[in-house]
Amino acid sequence: MTTDVRKQLLIGGAWVDAADGATMPVDDPATGETIAHVADGGPKDARLAEDAAVRAQREWARTAPRTRSEILRRAYEIILGRTDELARLMTSEMGKPLAEARGEVAYAAEFFRWFSEEAVRIDGGHGTLPDGRNRMLLSRRPVGPSLLITPWNFPLAMGTRKIGPAIAAGCTMVLKPAPQTPLSALAVAAVLKEAGLPDGVLNVVTTSRAGEVCEPLLRGGRIRKLSFTGSTQVGRLLLAQCADTVVRASLELGGNAPFIVFEDADLDVAVDGALVAKMRNMGEACTAANRFFVHRRVAEEFGQRLAARMGALVVGPGTEDGVDVGPLIDAAGRAKVERLVADAVERGARVLTGGLTPDGPGCFYPPTVLTDVSPDSRLTATEIFGPVAAILTFDDEDEVVRRANDTPWGLVGYLFTEGLDRALRVSERLDVGMVGLNTGLVSNPAAPFGGVKQSGLGREGGRVGIDEFLEYQYLAMPVGR
Repeated sequence: MTTDVRKQLLIGGAWVDAADGATMPVDDPATGETIAHVADGGPKDARLAEDAAVRAQREWARTAPRTRSEILRRAYEIILGRTDELARLMTSEMGKPLAEARGEVAYAAEFFRWFSEEAVRIDGGHGTLPDGRNRMLLSRRPVGPSLLITPWNFPLAMGTRKIGPAIAAGCTMVLKPAPQTPLSALAVAAVLKEAGLPDGVLNVVTTSRAGEVCEPLLRGGRIRKLSFTGSTQVGRLLLAQCADTVVRASLELGGNAPFIVFEDADLDVAVDGALVAKMRNMGEACTAANRFFVHRRVAEEFGQRLAARMGALVVGPGTEDGVDVGPLIDAAGRAKVERLVADAVERGARVLTGGLTPDGPGCFYPPTVLTDVSPDSRLTATEIFGPVAAILTFDDEDEVVRRANDTPWGLVGYLFTEGLDRALRVSERLDVGMVGLNTGLVSNPAAPFGGVKQSGLGREGGRVGIDEFLEYQYLAMPVGR
């Protein structure tokens, strides 16, 4: 499948090599082998992509909403029709099991369908101003050329979640995918070309030189919008670069999600939810449950049940039948998980399952459950990004809310209880942008995705997702009497 994907840059509708001829490898994390080489763009390529986006902006903004809608709808149908090949492509470059990759293909396609419907619902307003002598007419227009930066953990869905609303709103784009997973982004670009997207509307610069490529664009004054998904550390840096020319920014950053299990929770439901919230994408997700706060009365039973379920998961290459857990993205990601687990054990944590790195090729790490975790363990203040469930106990509601909120992040929280009053009360007290109540899954194209505090700015998806790519214009009209 990798041989069928274009491995060049997409600039102004043409597939081109990097200006300096550079390429970069794409490795399979299950084997460590290089599966492809793609163009490694540099600053000159970024400028050419920006030029193409700027040239295309005016005409694209004038395109009928229905035309933009139908392009997205055709792309949605093409993606669904190629589910198996896109899933295999994704698995080959980032490791997730094929069943999960197929789920991401459907999830990714749905963003195109959702925003195809939103494209024809962009509205404005008309009203009488308080003095009675003036009218106001509100219209909405695209922000303009946009820089989209996507992560490696959901390489297809994070692309469509940004590209979909930009197309629907009438914005042109420069897309910079993560260097670990450029093939999925290039496949999406090819699908959109096939669906009829005009040349220059979407430009793709694959690169290992992110700073050299992105900073000049953000400081140059022609890019008017940044949409970034990635770490809080990088998000802060990009936000500072946006300040020079006041680039509008939406940032979906890191998380440190609390997973709270009260003593009245249905433990079957809680364990099911824990598996989803922890093990989706091998734990490599900003929404992954990071700190498991379990009431002392049920902590032992919850831990044993979760350990039994996680210990039974099959680890291996994502392309093999029956595999539940693929490799982590690279050796550095696995080494980070190893250090965090070792630190927790040194501070008194007990390993109920997992905890030992297997021999052999690939970046595999076993599903791991730790109990008796000390609150000062490093993994309680770090995004683990791996298949490790760290269980801490609590005794009362005020205590657990305080501890759950004791973090600079605020993306998502998970809450398990059978009490309606408690569910509403605790949900409202959690400093997060999203809450999963008796569920371990919150992501949905129809819902606004995003967090508070250092988990980011703005929202993606839902009815508000397109707002990030639109500006208001207010027209004042005196009316004679």
